[in-house]
Amino acid sequence: MATKYSVDPGAPDPPYLAFWRERHVCTLTTPRPDGTPHVVPVGVTYDPEARLARVITNKASAKVRHVLAAGEQGAAVAVCQMEGRRWATLEGRAFVRTEPERVAEAERRYAERYGRTPSPNPARVVIEIQLTRAMGRG
Repeated sequence: MATKYSVDPGAPDPPYLAFWRERHVCTLTTPRPDGTPHVVPVGVTYDPEARLARVITNKASAKVRHVLAAGEQGAAVAVCQMEGRRWATLEGRAFVRTEPERVAEAERRYAERYGRTPSPNPARVVIEIQLTRAMGRG
């Protein structure tokens, strides 16, 4: 990532993808019912082949309530990470998934990126973001 640019979230260039494979705390921005942004720190995994970003979380969290409140069309959200002057953002439509195989895949990817297996949580769900845009600066 040498300059600011937009990329296809399904076919990122190697430096962009490498940055998303580094261990960073990220932010997730979801819309509150009144339209204001809700921004929280999260762990994010990026799967360009599936055009998905994933966030594991508790089903009672505010971010889950915000995504569910958006209805069947999903919530317009963004995840972002930064380090110094480097940053990368992924945007798309978020949906809450509860299927055990989807949650397990998200946990596996989280462990791979962050170097630790998430602690057991029977209330865990995954927010899957169907990616529509990727941008960044390196």
